[in-house]
Amino acid sequence: MPKFIIEREMPGAGNLTAAQLKAASQTSCGVLKELGPQIQWVESYVTGDKVYCVYVAPSVEMIKEHAKRGGFPANRVSEVKAIIDPTTAEK
Repeated sequence: MPKFIIEREMPGAGNLTAAQLKAASQTSCGVLKELGPQIQWVESYVTGDKVYCVYVAPSVEMIKEHAKRGGFPANRVSEVKAIIDPTTAEK
């Protein structure tokens, strides 16, 4: 199943409180339940003005549907073509 990185432009994201992050997570999880097991949220990284999310899904369209239903921006959706880390240098 393809893996995607979603870039969400959210000014002030880095200043969100724990309660606000929890609420956003709950919204996301609720939409994921509606969409079914084909789409999975792996993790997200919150920066100053953006949130970068890692999802596994069958298509970009499903990622965009999740964003639409959840009220989240999905400014850029990129399919991961390869994953590398320091051990890649050893292979």
